[in-house]
Amino acid sequence: MTRKRALIAMAALVAAAVALFVVGRSVVAEPLRLTTTGTRYAATVLIEDPAPGRVTVEVVMKSGDPDTVALSSVMADMGHSTAEFTATERQPGHFQAEAELFPMTGVWELSIRLDGPAGEEQLAVKALITD
Repeated sequence: MTRKRALIAMAALVAAAVALFVVGRSVVAEPLRLTTTGTRYAATVLIEDPAPGRVTVEVVMKSGDPDTVALSSVMADMGHSTAEFTATERQPGHFQAEAELFPMTGVWELSIRLDGPAGEEQLAVKALITD
């Protein structure tokens, strides 16, 4: 192979690597920020990496002051559900749970059960989970 062909081949490989990097980064799921409001509580749910497997979910209270927050998820169309996980209060009004809430891709309903002085209430948000 001549030097010119080798340089062209190397340039093509570098261009392919850059293209793969850019496409790969654009395929990564964007963080989810979902807000839900009930009669006693209102919260924003943050899912940094909405993909199947173990995820970290943060629940930030917008109104109401629950003592406990628990999360579970359901994919009704497929008959799937997960066990309920208790979130830990990291700071006032900020709860966090790390659990396998989404075993597969698709649309999941994330249930947020809140309990405190105002009473118990269950809120829900729909989350699109992708690879």
